[in-house]
Amino acid sequence: MTTTLLELNSCDAAEFVEHLRGIYEHSPWIPERAAGRRPFASLAALKLALQAVVANASEAEQLGLIRAHPELAGKAAVAGQLTAESTSEQAKSGLNLCSAQEFARLHQLNADYNAKFGFPFILAVKGPTGQGLTREAVIATFARRLKNQRTDEMAECLRQIHRIAEIRLNDLLDVQLAFGPQIMQWSEDLAQWSDEPDALTCAYMTDAHRATAAQLLSWMRAAGMQADIDAVGNVTGRYLSDAPGAKTIVTGSHYDTVRNGGKYDGRLGILLPIAVVRHLRDKGEALPFHLEVIGFAEEEGVRFRSTFLGSNAVTGNFDMALLDALDADGTSMRAALAAAGHDPAAIPAIARRREDIAAYVEVHIEQGPVLLERGLPVGVVTAIAGSSRFLVELQGVASHAGTTPMHMRKDAAAAAAEIVLLVEQRCAQGEALVGTVGQLQVPGGSVNVIPGACQLSLDIRAADDAVREAAVRDVLDGLAAICARRAIEFKVEKIVEARAAPCAPWLMQQLGDAVQRAGLPRFDLLSGAGHDAMAMAALADVAMLFTRCGNGGISHNPLETMTADDAEVAAQVLLDFLRNFATSYAPAP
Repeated sequence: MTTTLLELNSCDAAEFVEHLRGIYEHSPWIPERAAGRRPFASLAALKLALQAVVANASEAEQLGLIRAHPELAGKAAVAGQLTAESTSEQAKSGLNLCSAQEFARLHQLNADYNAKFGFPFILAVKGPTGQGLTREAVIATFARRLKNQRTDEMAECLRQIHRIAEIRLNDLLDVQLAFGPQIMQWSEDLAQWSDEPDALTCAYMTDAHRATAAQLLSWMRAAGMQADIDAVGNVTGRYLSDAPGAKTIVTGSHYDTVRNGGKYDGRLGILLPIAVVRHLRDKGEALPFHLEVIGFAEEEGVRFRSTFLGSNAVTGNFDMALLDALDADGTSMRAALAAAGHDPAAIPAIARRREDIAAYVEVHIEQGPVLLERGLPVGVVTAIAGSSRFLVELQGVASHAGTTPMHMRKDAAAAAAEIVLLVEQRCAQGEALVGTVGQLQVPGGSVNVIPGACQLSLDIRAADDAVREAAVRDVLDGLAAICARRAIEFKVEKIVEARAAPCAPWLMQQLGDAVQRAGLPRFDLLSGAGHDAMAMAALADVAMLFTRCGNGGISHNPLETMTADDAEVAAQVLLDFLRNFATSYAPAP
């Protein structure tokens, strides 16, 4: 028999504990302590309350909770001694059907894990979608997490326990997610198109990129939007309003990816509002403004080293000189667009008028661990850090590694190593300041040759532009000094200069209100990553809603993940924001 949130709020404490007895494995003390926090405004609030009990428990109690869980395909499973919930969950991933080889591998992993950490490996085997991980995915995750440190792994076990509890609560209350599963499935569907066979890479105007755009176009039209693909490759869907003089709220994100990237970066911000529009259409619900969902064609700069091509076209800031930029194969952007059937001369006509736009709001995975560590599904972004990116070429002298004395060397790689350390040291000195050398190459390097050339990238970001600019000056001055001392010639090419983009307080307030109406606390955080909202800030006031990122907050990586439940929360928040949107929040012009 289905239990309801109303029942859980109104029953006595003993009944409340009994209803939730199976949610946290053999740990009724968790609902016992949460009972006094009733009533819960939403299922999300109930989940957070239960999680807070665990967070506030002693380390001994937390370890007891972890140790209350059975090993995956362990002795208790073989003996049929699991709880009904655990039996069902392990069967969902086929762990009851392991081959002899798989069983032996899991047995060894269990033994190694317990020996290293002193508690069992915990994994929500129903996975991010709730539909179940494959046995291969379970084993791969097990092997990867075995390399973690004990403190990090204990925290991850607790997060996995919360995910298990979340899925069990959904089952207990017969929760039917309206948005999350579809968003997750669409993300999987888009990932089938890639420039590489064994990784997700979708670079600007490749075959995979064009196929992705065509699929987005189809989904937008099926959701009830007027949709098209413009001259720069943006896929735009419009849910039109009948209101006289209606302005437009724009939402969206990018559909290109980094090399070997994740399924949700950028794409979440396109797929989620498509799902919301479909919901509005199905309910026959109109809005007092036009809603425009844009899948921006390019944000990452992978193919032509030029970022924000799609959003810059929308704001009227597309640099037409970039059409002559060449990719690694010598193909110009102009030629790539023409091959895809686009007319580069039509790009300036894409620009929107500022007076037509009410606001720009972007939903995006956080790409970091802040929300994950705080146990929150969503957060309101305060600002997007400014970014300065450079490519650096160092030229020394290649010579024999065995015959050239150390004091006579002009070693380009040694200079690069000093520069890497300089970036690390300088960027550790500022608040919300980070610096990265993400690319480092010795072209044609050989084991017995002193590196005569080296190439590296430099990325410096900060929430405060003055802080970032000061760090850039110090790093470039230090680079010049290192090269002078080592007699190394150098060339520095700036490829990105983006100012910090603060989010509009009046939009943040409305997003925060929607988060709180979902029964969640409002939490504000900075974005260290760049987003299309940075470019769109030239056209309209902007805001962003972050969604929790799993696997330690990793992004730009195949391990990038989120859950259907978090996608659901984010979609419900965006829907609530749209339904309650008020231009009266805006400051007077």
